[in-house]
Amino acid sequence: QVQLEESGGGLMQAGGSLRLSCAASRRTFATYAMGWFRQAPGKEREFVAGISSRGGSTYYGDSVKGRFTISRDNAKNTVYLQMNSLKFEDTAVYYCAARRVDSQEYNYWGQGTQVTVSS
Repeated sequence: QVQLEESGGGLMQAGGSLRLSCAASRRTFATYAMGWFRQAPGKEREFVAGISSRGGSTYYGDSVKGRFTISRDNAKNTVYLQMNSLKFEDTAVYYCAARRVDSQEYNYWGQGTQVTVSS
């Protein structure tokens, strides 16, 4: 099992940038694919970005393509989400998630961090 903890959320004006971090507790971090999801009040959870275990492949939801970048530093057991050109519609709780490379399901989730974008 891997423990996840997000940080870096906060309040930002539209057009600004934030970087979220997700720290994992295990040295076997490199065996997990990672993802970011978000959920706004009254809305369904939405896929934001994903990255393969060694960072060779990345995937993005349509609403964030060209604005957000996911990356990872396996030496630091950390995955990042760089968010640029923020919009009011990006306001949500952002969750870090992990899945083993031999699994099709995200099995582990962080507690979430709030991102609020003011217009």
